[in-house]
Amino acid sequence: MRVLVVEDYPPLQRAVAKGLREAGFAVDATGDGEEGLWYATTNDYDVIVLDLMLPGLDGLAILKRLRSDGRPAHVLILTAKDTVADRVRGLDLGADDYLVKPFALEELLARVRALARRAYRAKNPCLEIGDLRIETTKQRVYRGRESVHLTPREYALLEYLAMRAGETVSRTDIWEHVYEFTSEADSNVVDVYIAYLRRKLERPGKPPLIHTVRGRGYSLGAAP
Repeated sequence: MRVLVVEDYPPLQRAVAKGLREAGFAVDATGDGEEGLWYATTNDYDVIVLDLMLPGLDGLAILKRLRSDGRPAHVLILTAKDTVADRVRGLDLGADDYLVKPFALEELLARVRALARRAYRAKNPCLEIGDLRIETTKQRVYRGRESVHLTPREYALLEYLAMRAGETVSRTDIWEHVYEFTSEADSNVVDVYIAYLRRKLERPGKPPLIHTVRGRGYSLGAAP
């Protein structure tokens, strides 16, 4: 999944972005409110981690603009403001969750994972498609009883396809959700990683899980 971090304290921004990347997320990050709004309205994010006290434009103004524009990204407010009134105002403006500083990185990761699942109506942290099982909290993948080892990029791609199981997912959608804004990967990188996944997931005598929908993209699950 793809996450935007808008946090103006550089050490915290780096720590949060690093933790999210290590957890398999594609991450864009900025410390400026105006730039944060540009990122949020230019790209398609699953979750936005948003500080309130920002230079240029404060977090609540960004949140209000996102909701007035109908942007569906789930927003986790990250702030030192911990009064009930502050939390209520943020939630009433359209925030989906609220985490007060200081916080444990593990809790932030858990909240971001939960919001990402909610974006695709997948509340269960264990995704099952046929005999494929994906344990999202531990990032473990099984085909039947056999464990499947995936690289972080392969896992991110599989998880996104699994969140949209049964749908045809375009290459553009995959690119926008799995890769960071500054990525300089080749244009055929999606096809390359789809091929990697197929080799690792397919088993003799078992039906294929990833299907090519000619001219449209890919689908995970039963043959379309």
